[in-house]
Amino acid sequence: MPAGYQELFLEQGSNFNTSVALDEADGSPFQLVDCEVKAVMKKSYYSSSTTAEFVIEINDPTEGILILSLPYANTANIPAGRYVYDLELINGESIVTRILEGIVTVTPEVTR
Repeated sequence: MPAGYQELFLEQGSNFNTSVALDEADGSPFQLVDCEVKAVMKKSYYSSSTTAEFVIEINDPTEGILILSLPYANTANIPAGRYVYDLELINGESIVTRILEGIVTVTPEVTR
């Protein structure tokens, strides 16, 4: 199954939080039991360095809901512009699956 696509909008110098609900093809919640989830953003697909690694919180692994976040101290250091990100799931058998990807738009901070 191909990864889902979602654009993210991040305000430089502000806390970033977004909720992501993952569903199976039949519409049931994606099971995140015994899984590790990672998400990073980079300037381009070909960048060797990571711009930011999202903090991921799984409140209820049986409901398929994740919270991606970055504290303001991190977002303040990200230059305004467009970035790419993906979110990958590593299950208990070490199988890696990309489940979400997209563009992150960082808008500049005026008040400093």
